[in-house]
Amino acid sequence: MALLDEGAKGVYVIAVTPFTEDGALDLPSTDRMVDFYLEKGATGLTVLGMMGEAPKLTAEESRIFVRRVLARVQGRVPVVVGVSAPGFAAMRELSDSVMADGAAGVMVAPPASLRTDDQIVSYYDMVSRTLGPKNPFVLQDFPLVTNVQIASSVILRIVAAQPSCVMLKHEDWPGLAKISALRAASDKNGGRRISILVGNGAMFLPEELSRGADGAMTGFAYPEMMVDVWKAHAAGEVERAHDLFDAYLPLARYEQQPGHGLAIRKYLLAKRGAIASGMVRSPGSTLSAADIADIERLVARQARRLKEIN
Repeated sequence: MALLDEGAKGVYVIAVTPFTEDGALDLPSTDRMVDFYLEKGATGLTVLGMMGEAPKLTAEESRIFVRRVLARVQGRVPVVVGVSAPGFAAMRELSDSVMADGAAGVMVAPPASLRTDDQIVSYYDMVSRTLGPKNPFVLQDFPLVTNVQIASSVILRIVAAQPSCVMLKHEDWPGLAKISALRAASDKNGGRRISILVGNGAMFLPEELSRGADGAMTGFAYPEMMVDVWKAHAAGEVERAHDLFDAYLPLARYEQQPGHGLAIRKYLLAKRGAIASGMVRSPGSTLSAADIADIERLVARQARRLKEIN
């Protein structure tokens, strides 16, 4: 598989990590999940992300899971692996392992201790040196979780200084102006252009695409929504993209509940046959009967709306 580069586009689905009912890694479900995502049109996969329960895995489990995903993908699409860690030794160890196994690149979020612009720039300089010049990385900008505010000017400094930074996972909220600023810097002012894939459950995907994003790197139990919206937008069918997005929005919104969204997503993926169980490893949220009733109602309404517009 070729390495990740600045031209990456499309939908890189943030994969869940399947577990059995007793909390063990479910490797057969991992195979089914990979097949499911690819059948729905994913152009890439991202594993060990924040919604992949990476902090709940042991180091060995992380390696086993990534190897299983890579073996199932068989080079059909790029696989990005989250390697964020409190220290650089652990980051280097996991990065070296997954890149040797065939990952296309890695993703790094900033630690919560960073407060100034210079600290952020210095941190990603150390990240680049830790990973090595031949290993491309994704800068994850998710201040709602990391509590680290990365201004567009700081991202531009990092991109200019680190050739191995090839993608921004954009999850600032509100963040449309940031995408516009980054694209103006590259497209109008001669700065280096990197790929921008957006997160936040694709809640703003049509608008983000119009601002210059190249696609999405996020999760949703219906990844075909993101794929179809991206394809329609890329084909110039902007109203069609919005119509498709609108049909899925109520369920996407419900899935975005902080602290509860992963349980909802896994329930739906299990319902769709992508994984055997909706188990969230402890500590994690569980769904009530009322939650499930809400979800089933939203799924039924979504199906009716899709039938209407198609």
